[in-house]
Amino acid sequence: MGSAYQVLNICAPMTHEQQSVSVEQIVNNMKHAKAEGADTVEIRLDCITSFHPLLHLKIILQNKPLPVLIANRKKWDDSLSKGDDSMLLEALQLALELGADFIEVELKDASCLPTLLEHKGNHNSHGKIIVSCYVDDITPPQEELLQLVARMQATGSDIIKLVTHAADITELTRIFSLFPHCQNLQVPLIAYSCGERGLISQLLCPKFGGFFVYGSLAGNPILGIPSLDSLKEAYKLEDVNEDTKVFGLISKPVSHSKGPILHNPSFRHVNYNGIYVPMFVDDLKEFFSTYSSPDFSGFSVGIPYKEEVLRFCDEVHPLAQSIGAVNTIIRRPGDGKLVGYNTDCEAAITAIEDALIDRAKSLACAVSGEAQLYKELVNFEPEKGAILANATPIGMHPNTDRIPVAESTLEHYLLVFDAVYTPRRTRLLKEANAAGATTVGGVEMFLRQAIGQFNLFTGLEAPKEFMREIVLSKF
Repeated sequence: MGSAYQVLNICAPMTHEQQSVSVEQIVNNMKHAKAEGADTVEIRLDCITSFHPLLHLKIILQNKPLPVLIANRKKWDDSLSKGDDSMLLEALQLALELGADFIEVELKDASCLPTLLEHKGNHNSHGKIIVSCYVDDITPPQEELLQLVARMQATGSDIIKLVTHAADITELTRIFSLFPHCQNLQVPLIAYSCGERGLISQLLCPKFGGFFVYGSLAGNPILGIPSLDSLKEAYKLEDVNEDTKVFGLISKPVSHSKGPILHNPSFRHVNYNGIYVPMFVDDLKEFFSTYSSPDFSGFSVGIPYKEEVLRFCDEVHPLAQSIGAVNTIIRRPGDGKLVGYNTDCEAAITAIEDALIDRAKSLACAVSGEAQLYKELVNFEPEKGAILANATPIGMHPNTDRIPVAESTLEHYLLVFDAVYTPRRTRLLKEANAAGATTVGGVEMFLRQAIGQFNLFTGLEAPKEFMREIVLSKF
């Protein structure tokens, strides 16, 4: 899966189709991109306000602080909106003359490529030509993707680029399988899928041999594109290679996860070759049957799948079986079987124990209780000195103004525990603290369950103090 031409190159889009920007903004954003760790910037000419080829390309390319990719897509302002192919050709020729490091031509416009290649030779340009294809519908079958790759390769371009829009995370394996094919042909390939379900096509790009990884500027998020900051601080993709083991959070939604911030630096701290990524999963059965490679070595399981995932495990640890929920799965080396565990339970109990030992121990020993419908909790009156543990997502970002019980009852509780960790201090914890209860936040439980997961994922002893420092500084 490795690549002879693979050198990690992080590319930051300066423009995208949802916005129109000035050349001055682009020049300023290029400086920010360099400061945030980008290696290259991508600029779409069709997104520049009142684009003027000669004037604007000179400004951009004479002020570039790092390599520039000049691209064009469907819409053009003013005269360019008329679909004038000669205007497109003129702009790309100018970009090569003025020092663009890459120019991108869509496959549907590939008739202009011979002229561009000749122009590049005549001007001794070192710019690389990328031929691209954007598939806006569902990801085509593997055979169709290979045909598209063959058509792009036949144009004689330096690099080929394929972009899809995944309707399901399982479609991404079709993208990953293209990389070894192109490496055999010695053709650099940029390939990824847009949207939140396509995120891992960016994050796993270095593992499979992609030419570019895309990262978004701070304050300008793009769905499905990791931030430059996360690529630099959490993921450090320069350390990812074909032998890297993949771990991830299976959830829906998944963007709230803090797992990558904690697990990835912890892997590096103990020199373990692994990466932890968010996985937006719609169908567990399809997911597990598709991602069955030993490279996908383990998973955290989040909402809403902790109960449902039991039936996809080959074996379940007795504690997880008795609880009826799994939050951690490992693929056992040797036979590849999926083994389910629950590190939430012990994490919650020990977090409560540390805050209130005697009361918590008797709670942990109790095996029976009273069930109440959620809608009836507003009328529930607890005994004085009770313990409240919120194990629901109520109060989680972005719906941070809700609490799971009537506010007037909080004064009855001796201790209130909230498993929600985003935000760190939930409304429930704030109100309970004001009512006089001892409070335990979900961040402490999150840390403890993550330590348990780390041990299961790696077979190594988790760096507990290092992980605690991350949680205290980043959460």
